[in-house]
Amino acid sequence: MSLHTTSYGTQGSRVVLCHGLFGQGRNWTQHAKALADRHRVLLVDMPNHGRSDWSDRMDYPWMADQVAELLDPADPVALVGHSMGAKAAMLVALRHPHLVERLAVVDMAPVAYPHASGFLGYIDAMLAIDLATLAGRGDADAALRAAVPDDGVRGFLLQNLHREAGTWTWRPNLRVLREQMSVIGGWSDDYVAGLAPYQGPTLWIGGSESPYVKDEYAGAMEALFPRTRRVTVKGAGHWVHSEKPDVFLEVLRRFVD
Repeated sequence: MSLHTTSYGTQGSRVVLCHGLFGQGRNWTQHAKALADRHRVLLVDMPNHGRSDWSDRMDYPWMADQVAELLDPADPVALVGHSMGAKAAMLVALRHPHLVERLAVVDMAPVAYPHASGFLGYIDAMLAIDLATLAGRGDADAALRAAVPDDGVRGFLLQNLHREAGTWTWRPNLRVLREQMSVIGGWSDDYVAGLAPYQGPTLWIGGSESPYVKDEYAGAMEALFPRTRRVTVKGAGHWVHSEKPDVFLEVLRRFVD
């Protein structure tokens, strides 16, 4: 399948950014432009998201292999992933270590998260909107308000609402995301069976207010990524890169530089 990508920068080492659930590569545009003075940055629309192709699959080994197809063994990258994209990035490093010079894992761990099912309400609310009769983005915002009361989260979801030739569409493959939510929120030991730990430098960035990175997950992380350094950004939640962009960018820049 084809993954849509956007590039910034023309010199330096390569940095590849993978977004999380409901995201798009363009969510990282601010960071990509900031890094482009010293690096060649690639923003990836993950499968079933943004302008990338749709598929009925969403398991992480498959997603990792799709991302790996974008990489060149002669030009290993600093691979950065957030949330869903972080799980895929971890498996790229484990399955294709020759492609990844260093790895940054943003607010995620190689564990299953039971609260991922909470996203089903978001999807149901998005699917319930009649796009054929939708007058505008404001009406979509109002329709989502009950299911998604947080203004920031609702605005993030609405970035996926796209209009082309007078027709509104959702860019993510919402049907498949709903069907595969337990897979997206999960993690299987089968994913890493027979794989050696990734020996490259690994930066594990979490938000202090996020439930996704906890001390109890450190053992699972360090078993697969023994050269892990953990950084916690104070006052940030799960979307640490958008909630504290300056701090996050400084931490990431030091790592990829």
